[in-house]
Amino acid sequence: MTHASARLAAGLAAGILLAVAVPLAASAHVEVGPDTAPAGATTPLTFSFHHGCNDSPTTSLTVTIPDGVGNAAPVYEGGWTIQRTLGGNGVPTEVTFTAAHPIESGVAASVSMDVLFDTSAAGKTVTFPVVQTCVTGSTAWTQVPAAGQSAEDLDNPAPAVAVGAATGAASDHHGPQAEASPAADPVARWLGGGGLAAGVAALAIAVVSILRRRRARA
Repeated sequence: MTHASARLAAGLAAGILLAVAVPLAASAHVEVGPDTAPAGATTPLTFSFHHGCNDSPTTSLTVTIPDGVGNAAPVYEGGWTIQRTLGGNGVPTEVTFTAAHPIESGVAASVSMDVLFDTSAAGKTVTFPVVQTCVTGSTAWTQVPAAGQSAEDLDNPAPAVAVGAATGAASDHHGPQAEASPAADPVARWLGGGGLAAGVAALAIAVVSILRRRRARA
């Protein structure tokens, strides 16, 4: 192999390694999905990861509940225990999910919560700072992009949700309230009662007529 061929082969190998390494590095985050949600409604959010702290297994995730969230209800799933820190209004300010067993790097895992975004958050990006604690060390996913930056420009970006306009009818985990039924129309009730009485009278006349015909034949 000539020196030129060797340099070409080395360059191709380096390019392949870079092409593979960049996406892997970019995806080595704690991510949230969906990354968009409407204001004034409850959205199930899932925080997922598939790595530890420098390959040390993950033991817990602590999610800070930011301003713009009216309520957050963690979802219990097997393999995790949940601890909440509640604010004065009863809304969690922090939720910690602790794994029953340390989760190795390369194993995909996730935790979930139902989040109600305030209508005041419409048009804003709401970030959820997360601290990933491992058997050895921890990683704080808390960085927020500055003006002109994106999450890809940061080493440890916080998971973020873009909150859209409020939906037509705000909802929460209790569901929309049922509408009150309109008062019954008294005329309709009178007609309905009259129709029922007429039907009973017609049935009685028919029964009497049948009995008379049978007696006449006997």
